[in-house]
Amino acid sequence: MYSLISAEELIKIKAFVFKNWIMAKRNIFAIFEIIFWPLISFLSVGLLSNFAGFSSYMKGFILIGVVAMSAIQVCQLDMAYVLLYDIWGKSLKHNFIAPIKPRHFLMGSMIIGIVRGISVFFILAFFSYTIFNFNIIVPNIISNIIFLVGIFLNAAIIGILVSILVLIVGYRAEVAAWSIVSLMFLICGIYYPIHILPCWVQVLAKLFPLTYFLEYYRSFYGFKPTYANILLKGYVLLFIYLSIELYLLDKALKRARIKGILLKLSE
Repeated sequence: MYSLISAEELIKIKAFVFKNWIMAKRNIFAIFEIIFWPLISFLSVGLLSNFAGFSSYMKGFILIGVVAMSAIQVCQLDMAYVLLYDIWGKSLKHNFIAPIKPRHFLMGSMIIGIVRGISVFFILAFFSYTIFNFNIIVPNIISNIIFLVGIFLNAAIIGILVSILVLIVGYRAEVAAWSIVSLMFLICGIYYPIHILPCWVQVLAKLFPLTYFLEYYRSFYGFKPTYANILLKGYVLLFIYLSIELYLLDKALKRARIKGILLKLSE
């Protein structure tokens, strides 16, 4: 019985993996999302660092932030688009006619998001080494995995939040796929240490798990962490936020069914 349930769960997740893969493969702009835009942003910041005469120490601080930002952006877009594609295609109700749960489309979209995010990470790592002579991959494989898992779970927080907003406000949630992640990057210290921010913004930064994962990874390059127990705090916050969001997503889906929002956003 357990194996049958596991097989059924796996089939449902694989269906959304396949769906997201097909959508990404047929969308020419998906190539821009994993190569063109991340690379343009990375090269722009890196070349600006050269022009400004930054030391390799400071340049490394910024490049780590840009690479993390690009990987998160790509991953969260896959999760955010999983319902937005259905809204744009007027087919939102068809997903939920099938016996699926939010975990199925979230897991399916996140798998493709992680694949694309890892691709961005290593593409930018290659250019970081060849153009700017900075190795952004630390020798300790476990540390790289801890960091990547952390940033992809940060991406999941954004993607799930967008899905919640889709079920509540419909089309207007589209802007959240870009604006929320931009706000996170502003506060979490992508380009600068958070201690230069106003005190009240520093308080907000402590509430974002990404802040701790950036400090963790930068600590391998000589940057002393601002906080103690950074990994513990980062993962505890991730667990809290993901638990709350999954609960709210389930409530939002039930509300959308009761109020007929799924039908209004479909044909």
